[in-house]
Amino acid sequence: MSEAARAGEAVPSGRFVQPPVLADILAPVESDLLLVETELRKSLGSDVEIIRTIGRYLSEGGGKRIRPALLLLCSRLAGYEGDRHVLFATVFELIHTATLVHDDVIDSSALRRGRSTVHQRWGNHLTVLVGDHLYLKAMNFALSADDLRLVKILCDITLEMIEGEIIQSHINGRMDVSEAQYLDVMRRKTALLFSGCAQVAGVLAGKDAERTESLRRLGLNLGMAYQIVDDLLDFTADARILGKPVANDLREGRITLPLIYLLERGDARHQEMIRCVLETRGFDQVSLESVVKEMEACGTLERTRRAAIDYCEDARACLAGFPDSPARRSLNDVCDFITARSF
Repeated sequence: MSEAARAGEAVPSGRFVQPPVLADILAPVESDLLLVETELRKSLGSDVEIIRTIGRYLSEGGGKRIRPALLLLCSRLAGYEGDRHVLFATVFELIHTATLVHDDVIDSSALRRGRSTVHQRWGNHLTVLVGDHLYLKAMNFALSADDLRLVKILCDITLEMIEGEIIQSHINGRMDVSEAQYLDVMRRKTALLFSGCAQVAGVLAGKDAERTESLRRLGLNLGMAYQIVDDLLDFTADARILGKPVANDLREGRITLPLIYLLERGDARHQEMIRCVLETRGFDQVSLESVVKEMEACGTLERTRRAAIDYCEDARACLAGFPDSPARRSLNDVCDFITARSF
């Protein structure tokens, strides 16, 4: 698919092509996703009333379920015929939910998906404990499959994710963050969970090392692209659609890829603008509109989008060793969905 088609623009023939709709992409695994939702609701329940209440609140918050969908699609792609893919899709979504709960405490975020965050409603102390509870519940759930290979994958990923959060906290507020540092943090914090979903699918299906590695790289590249688009949307999306304030990363001291590209130019004016926002943690002295205008003028937003597209093209290449199937076509469309999404 052409870049114009990905953006929902007119292609050379004059035909207008809309970006793929997620519900259509996930049609081959729709029934499995319903099973995952059922398992998630059960997993978020508890005999402890306050845990049950917060679990219900998290469940009602919804989400795109990209990670479990990736595992389910990769399982279909790899020819898996058992039922453990639903279990591990649930495990990955529980881990993802735990990271969001913890991240919102670390970032002091007030909104998530257009609603108050858990820590805003129940306080930091309870929220941290609930996040820990979700992590351990996910691991306990994974242990029920009685396959230590899969548990090791989950433990390795979780450790690197925590390391990514530590590194990000350490460099927060700095303007000298390099592209390599940024990409390493994003790989740890976001992309590894995607790669784990795809890798576990290969292990479940009994694929050889080469095919399982192809799946792992597929997930890793999709995860990198997904996070880069998130960082792009942080400056360009409508806050009402995004479900949280725009430019939140910069306001909280994080320098993401569009800003790294802007600062690479070495323009003292740009550096002063960004330094002012970092120091004041807001846009009272420098407007968000002026920052976005400079990024547009310098082409850093388009360069960021191009980076996401490149990762998706690398992901698409990982599908080459697998036969044509509805799952392969859906995974191909996931690449287009990621680069075309607006929330």
